[in-house]
Amino acid sequence: MHFAPRVLRHAAAAATTALLATAVGCAPQPAEKASDQASGSTGTVCATGKLRTQSSGKLTIATDQPAYEPWFEDDKPASGKGFESAVAYAVAKQLGYGKSAVTWQRVPFNKAFAPGVKTFDFDINQVSISTERKKAVDFSSGYYDVRQAVIALKGGKAAKATSIADLKGLKLGAQVGTTSLNYLSDVVKPKQEAAAYSKNDQAISALRNGQVDAIVTDLPTAFYVTSAQVTNAKIVGQFENQGDTPEQFGLVLDKGSALTSCVTSAVNALREDGTLARLEKQWLSDAVDAPVLK
Repeated sequence: MHFAPRVLRHAAAAATTALLATAVGCAPQPAEKASDQASGSTGTVCATGKLRTQSSGKLTIATDQPAYEPWFEDDKPASGKGFESAVAYAVAKQLGYGKSAVTWQRVPFNKAFAPGVKTFDFDINQVSISTERKKAVDFSSGYYDVRQAVIALKGGKAAKATSIADLKGLKLGAQVGTTSLNYLSDVVKPKQEAAAYSKNDQAISALRNGQVDAIVTDLPTAFYVTSAQVTNAKIVGQFENQGDTPEQFGLVLDKGSALTSCVTSAVNALREDGTLARLEKQWLSDAVDAPVLK
C-alpha cells in the first residue's frame, strides 16, 4: 500500500480532555478476576514487567491488517510510528515491557471484541468502548476521545449536506461492526439501508468509485482519507457525541482478564502525565474540526 508524506498522514485531533478512571490498589491474589486488581508493587499481579501474560516476559499486542494511518505507519505496527503504535509502546513501557519485549499479532477488527478466549494480552485498533461490547470483552479506560465524520466526493450528492436530514435520502456506507455504521443506522436512519463493508478500505473504494454517496469513519481517519487517499473527497461534517460522555477508544482485553486493571492504570498514568496529549499532538494534526451535523 502506498502512503503519502507525513504532512498528509496526520489527521485531526479530537478533544484531549476525558474522564479519568480511578486506579485502585493491587493486592496479592489469583489472576482470575480483573475487577480485583490494579497497578501495584513488586510481588503483585501488576508488578512491573512481571504480569501473567500470554508469553512469559513478553507482552502480546494485537491489531488488524492492514493497520491504517494515522494510527500506524506503512502497515508496520512494530515501528512505533503512528498514534496507536506509539500509545501501545507507551502502555507497554508503563507496564515494564521494553520495545524488544513486545510481540505483535494480527487480529481482524471484529474478531478482537467477539466472544471467545483471546490470544493477545490487549488489542489496539480504534475500538470504541460500548456497553454491548463489554458483554464479551474487557476494556481499559479510554486512551482517545473520538467523533464520527461523513466523507463525500467533492461535487457529489452528499457534498453540500449541512444536516443529518440532508443525508437521509442518500446511499451511505461504513465498515461492518463499527460505531461508524451504528451512527448511520441509529442517528441518520437513511431511507435505504446503509452498505456495510468488511474492511474500511472497501468502503473507501466504494466512495471513490461512486458506489455510495458518502461514507462514515472516525474523524482522524476522515482527515487522512481526504488528504492522502481520495483527494477529490471532502469531510462533509461530524456527528455530535451521543449521550453525556464522549465516545472513546479503549484497549481490548479478554473478558475477566487479570491484566485489565493493570492496563487501565497504565492508560490513566499516561493521560495524567501528559503522554497521551503529547502523542496526539505528534501524530494527529491540529486541523480545524469539521462542522457539526445536526
